[in-house]
Amino acid sequence: MKRFAIFMLLSIILLFAGCNSTETSSDSNEKAEKKTPLTISAAVSLTDALEEIKEIYEKDHSVELTFNLGGSGTLAQQIQQGAPVDIFISANHEWMDTLEDEDLVNTSTREDITGNKIVLITGMDSNFKYESVDEIEAADVDQIAIGNPESVPAGKYTEEILHKLKKWDELEKAKKLVMAKDVRQVLTYVETGNADIGFVYESDAVTSDKINILAEADLSLHDPIIYPGAVLADTKHEKEAEEFLKFLLTEEAQNIFEKYGFKK
Repeated sequence: MKRFAIFMLLSIILLFAGCNSTETSSDSNEKAEKKTPLTISAAVSLTDALEEIKEIYEKDHSVELTFNLGGSGTLAQQIQQGAPVDIFISANHEWMDTLEDEDLVNTSTREDITGNKIVLITGMDSNFKYESVDEIEAADVDQIAIGNPESVPAGKYTEEILHKLKKWDELEKAKKLVMAKDVRQVLTYVETGNADIGFVYESDAVTSDKINILAEADLSLHDPIIYPGAVLADTKHEKEAEEFLKFLLTEEAQNIFEKYGFKK
């Protein structure tokens, strides 16, 4: 009887020990699987490059990346209105400067991530044969698609180009300019034939097999196209956000950007 009692006591002790071990193991697994969420508001032209970078980065880091993609001006305005964002990557310095002036980004984390070029495109079946941007004439075209200069950096660069070539006023007066919400919409307008020609980033042009690149805008016609990135001042994940931003500067990430038409 005494032996039976001792056996039962040992069994109960081992049972509790096993339960505690299971709970501890379960807790450890939960902690290991828990990933830090990072929201990155980025210029829509970066879409394809960032998606490939996301796949690589998440394999080796305990983070879950979510991209909020759009025109830089729209994204900056969302941040001004309190959108929960950890990192902002703009397609020009201007919108980043605006947020920096309002103390909405951590200035010490700001980095120039990559660069781009503006190209003139037309549809695959188009008869347009322009060899340079300065050949554009209002009489030749019905619709020219550009990003809205008020919120889309690519549109602002395009406006600079056309002003320097003294073509903006003529095209605007003739109502030839169709304003798009971002460069991807410009691309769609040209791909579908809703616009005869359009101005997009080279990185957007290389993603499509439905358009031809007619000409590249001379770099002297517009401000340098640089994509600055910075961590938001009110992020709850400062360490993880800074680490991702630094990764974008590595050779591995830069090679991916170049693959999609970007170059720092």
